[in-house]
Amino acid sequence: MSKVISFQIPKSERTFIQYQEDRGKYFYNKLHQHPQAQLTLILEGKGQLLVGDYVGRFEPGEVYLLGENIPHVFRSDVDYFREESELAVAGNTIFFDFQALGSALEEVEEFHELAKISEKINGCFQLKGTIREKIADLISGFDDSSGITKLQQSLAILSLLDFTSEELQALNRIPVNRTMTERDGRRMDQVMRFILDNSTRQITLEEVAAQAFMSKEAFCRFFKLRTRRTFTQYVQQLRITEAKKLLLETDMGISEISYQVGFQTLSHFNKTFKSLTEMTPKDWRKLE
Repeated sequence: MSKVISFQIPKSERTFIQYQEDRGKYFYNKLHQHPQAQLTLILEGKGQLLVGDYVGRFEPGEVYLLGENIPHVFRSDVDYFREESELAVAGNTIFFDFQALGSALEEVEEFHELAKISEKINGCFQLKGTIREKIADLISGFDDSSGITKLQQSLAILSLLDFTSEELQALNRIPVNRTMTERDGRRMDQVMRFILDNSTRQITLEEVAAQAFMSKEAFCRFFKLRTRRTFTQYVQQLRITEAKKLLLETDMGISEISYQVGFQTLSHFNKTFKSLTEMTPKDWRKLE
């Protein structure tokens, strides 16, 4: 049986709901997974969100729903890790341990809907619109509740999850790759850290394969099985994600941005940007 990457939510043995507030200079920055579903409200801080085969960014005010045993990391931007930085992060998270309910999910009629919700949390979702607003309000006031009130608020949150609505945006491809062995988890964490730290320069396949202590051929198979992208495709996605941020948040020229995020030619940057976003960099900047 596969072991999960070493990360456990601090809780008693039979707790359906666990609430956690993260405050500090940056979010927990190791790729990890846990057997609880996770609902996170980002209050402060920006960075890269890696979850399953998804690569994107997170911003303040956003709410994410993650299924059980899906490797993920909310990795704060590099500025947050500088010793002199005065930046800070804040996030509130509710963990739902459906397994703690045991056979009651199947045997108690009132819990059947919970079982269905648990099955539908397949991958990572970003909450939008009215659903996001209502759930963000409930999460924000969660710390003041306890006992039956906490359970009532949790059920209210879960009842708002309409998986047929466009306001629950699925971020992963189906079926979702779940659960890595502890060994593979350590390898992927090392590889992801290396890629994130070096994505703005030319990384060779030999370099990244060495991080996983693999041959180039073995690494390519290993990486694509777990991300559904080739190494090159994954790095390009990271670079374009960073470019999207710079286009909206800075006055840097498009050519300067293309070189800063790691592209060697402007034409390659423009072509890749349009391929992944269906927009030109210039049109993306107009969205500001």
